[in-house]
Amino acid sequence: MPSGHPPIQARNAQSYDFDCLVFIGRFQPPHLGHLAVIREALKQARQVIVLVGSAWQARSLRNPWQFNERLVMLRSGFDEKENQRLEITPLLDALYNDDVWVRDVQRRVRDLTAPENAKLPRIGLIGASRGQSSYYLSLFPQWESVSVPLIEGISASQIRERLFRSPGSTNDYLSTGAYHDLPPGVVERVSDFCQGDAYEQLLEEQRLLDQYRKAWAQAPYPPVFVTVNAVVVQSGHVLLVRRTAAPGKGLYALPGGFINPHERLLDACLRELRERIRLKVPEPVLKGSLRGQRLFDEPHRSWRGRTLAEAFYFALRPDQQLPRLKPVKGGDHARWVALADLEPDSLFEDHFFIIQNFLGLPADISGAG
Repeated sequence: MPSGHPPIQARNAQSYDFDCLVFIGRFQPPHLGHLAVIREALKQARQVIVLVGSAWQARSLRNPWQFNERLVMLRSGFDEKENQRLEITPLLDALYNDDVWVRDVQRRVRDLTAPENAKLPRIGLIGASRGQSSYYLSLFPQWESVSVPLIEGISASQIRERLFRSPGSTNDYLSTGAYHDLPPGVVERVSDFCQGDAYEQLLEEQRLLDQYRKAWAQAPYPPVFVTVNAVVVQSGHVLLVRRTAAPGKGLYALPGGFINPHERLLDACLRELRERIRLKVPEPVLKGSLRGQRLFDEPHRSWRGRTLAEAFYFALRPDQQLPRLKPVKGGDHARWVALADLEPDSLFEDHFFIIQNFLGLPADISGAG
């Protein structure tokens, strides 16, 4: 029997409309609106599964807290008996393949639910009456829909905005109870987070982002940026660079950059490999190794704002020796990374998912989180 299930007699002591209700969210951070949905789910179902999205993502202004931190925050809002009926499990995003993501959700729910009296479990998907729940419902027609009224005025994005855009007053907010939309246990853990190095690094990214936005403030319309990225693979290794400055300082990224006004996308990609990475592969060989290209356009993929990335997949012929990389003074550090060593939380923005798209890497991550 899956862990976290109460004994049979305890389950039968009360009748529920559902065997299981599923709640999907990012919980960055968990707020009173989220807890209201979970409390309603606990009233209607003997088991509640909370799937925490964007697990194993690198810290960013949009995803400041790792899964284990959000797990503790969520459990702090419930007592021991309630927590016994809660299954809180991480969920890896699959930004450019809904089918992969849906399969992962279905498998996790299947593995965590158990039949009641040999009957198939009655499963529902619960969410606020507005937002992404209607989108989720269209992906899971086999599950019933349960809608919970939205609590007005509570927004996780606004909470993050206050934390990172008003750092001088953050402690005042937390100590005076101005964060009335956060449960006490979450306030305590957010306060601890604001004393650490991860918070300071995100503050640096927020300052850079503010400067970036200020530079474009007089534009007649919001800018849309176009970049290129190279997915270069040889002998079970992918070419990556280690970022040396914010945003994403210390993370791996695909080689690439902005296009120049008068160059084609492939030419821009080859230029980045030649000038910034100094990849010792002749250009005709690179062009002959091109196996695919795709536009990656998830709206939240970049901290800069609306940024489109055209990625090119180069599959070099296997060889005992990986092509040499000549260090560029003052630039990012390039290296070959074994595919087995790729972890989503070590890659910048959506670059793991770009690699996953071309190479078909599995979405499941066992033992992580």
